[in-house]
Amino acid sequence: MLEKALQGKHAYWGWILFLLGVISIGGIFYVFQYFNGLGVTGMSRDVSWGLYISQFTFLVGVAAGGVMLVLPYYVHDFKEFGKITILGEFMAIAAICMCLMFIIADLGQPLRALNVLLHPTPSSMLFWDMIVLNGYLFLNVLVGWVVLHSHYKDAPAPKWIKIFIWISIPWAISIHTVTAMLYCGLPGRHFWLTAILAPRFLASAFAAGPALLLLVALIMKKVANFDAGEKAIQKLTTIIAYAAILNFFFVGLEFFVAYYSELPGHTHTFDYLFFGSHGYDNLVGPMRFSAFIGIVATIMFLIPKCKQNTTLLPIMCIMIFLSLLIDKGLGFVLGGFVPNPLGAIVEYYPTIPELGIVAAIWAAGALILTILYKIVLSVEANKA
Repeated sequence: MLEKALQGKHAYWGWILFLLGVISIGGIFYVFQYFNGLGVTGMSRDVSWGLYISQFTFLVGVAAGGVMLVLPYYVHDFKEFGKITILGEFMAIAAICMCLMFIIADLGQPLRALNVLLHPTPSSMLFWDMIVLNGYLFLNVLVGWVVLHSHYKDAPAPKWIKIFIWISIPWAISIHTVTAMLYCGLPGRHFWLTAILAPRFLASAFAAGPALLLLVALIMKKVANFDAGEKAIQKLTTIIAYAAILNFFFVGLEFFVAYYSELPGHTHTFDYLFFGSHGYDNLVGPMRFSAFIGIVATIMFLIPKCKQNTTLLPIMCIMIFLSLLIDKGLGFVLGGFVPNPLGAIVEYYPTIPELGIVAAIWAAGALILTILYKIVLSVEANKA
């Protein structure tokens, strides 16, 4: 079936060439970083995790969000998700590949990744994160490809694949749970030290992942005549709405605990993120924007007329996705470094090489997704 990715119209190849161009430019920046070290980034002694890890953290959630399709379709026999479940599994593949690329970029020297295998340390959460991420990648490649190939051959999926489908469901929960433990297991960073971090991560994942998938499905309907089905689309909007509400509820709990209990380690960070602190306010604008569009989009997802409006729906998906990207991909990760253990504030500003590498990895993820979805569309076209 891979040969189907080599067939397409001029628009398809134009998109592929554009992505390859972005990847090439980012590759040049990566070579520059490789030979000059992470000193070319905006990271420092006080802010040791920047855009690379923040994007990694967010994309783990996008990958985990695919379980919100797998669970209803395979476990509860919700047939309306039949067309888009495979899209969710393939989106998880692209997201996990991007996560691994961001980790490699953050390491500076790629060979350092081998230390996790050559010197395994089960007491480290990084060791378990490596296991769950690569395991989830394997499960989605296996399940997605076997199910799609069975559909291509017009035959039922083999019974043995159901074992891996069932395994993939709790595994999807585990990848974001372990990622949350990477943060809340660091007692020196008070902002991350919260027991509801894993549920908060999962709630945001179950909103961001389906929002991106719904947006892509709507785009595919317009440009490739791929119809996911009205019932599937409306069910996705319901999932996004409830997950977003739960996410904002958890954030509200964090605000309550911080300000009602007057915990300095939490209030100082929230002050910095939303109001500025001692003249430092580089994240205030993005965080306020994130909260505003997130709340507005969540309310719109609860209004039937908005959910059924084909013009508003893509905008709502973009708003939810962008809101959570800023909140978890910038505010949560970067905010955790303010103030530092000595009480000082050190702000982080990404450099041009960093931005170039980030753009290249997103382009690489889009390329993987484009190829996989092109195969799906070709199979569906042959079956029509």
